Amino acid sequence: MQQNLAEKCLLQSGNMSKIGRLPINLPSGVQLSQDSGVVTITGPKGALTFTLPKGIIVQVEGDQVIVSKVHAEDVSVTAAFGLARAMLNNMVKGVSQGVEKKLELVGVGYRASATPQELTLSLGFSHPVKIKAPQGVSFSVVEGVIVVSGIDITLVGNVAAQIRAIKQPEPYKGKGIKYTTERIRRKAGKAAKAGAAGGK
Repeated sequence: MQQNLAEKCLLQSGNMSKIGRLPINLPSGVQLSQDSGVVTITGPKGALTFTLPKGIIVQVEGDQVIVSKVHAEDVSVTAAFGLARAMLNNMVKGVSQGVEKKLELVGVGYRASATPQELTLSLGFSHPVKIKAPQGVSFSVVEGVIVVSGIDITLVGNVAAQIRAIKQPEPYKGKGIKYTTERIRRKAGKAAKAGAAGGK
């Protein structure tokens, strides 16, 4: 068991290391600056900052960002290597294109309406549920689909997860709030189980 876990960790570390070695393309209009280990990426949608883990350095060569390690043999640095590259790549995407998460309501009478600053959900409770958008996030509802938008992929993902948690999809009819890309694993109801048992 311990050996398998160790092998799994090494495999994951190796995959992250491979990701870390990939250069990040800087689109037109996106700039990277750094000061004392804090990287700032600025683009048409806004700006984001990230503190580099110890042992990780970043260089800009032309229109590409190169992430590298100071001590290649340090296991802790290797673990942070791919993560740092992924974070910076998400930041570039966020400030240049923006990021969004989409959710849909499944259930008769379930409705959603939104302003950029507030989302209102009617989910069969005694009163509508209102959610305020944190700074850096905006809401919209397009053809019944809730869209959570922003430039910070982590913040957008967290807000979308909080919305889903209000009414998680139940496993029998799938009623609730789910991501548009999410597939709900359905369970057979008692009636279906009884019918199956009777047919044996």
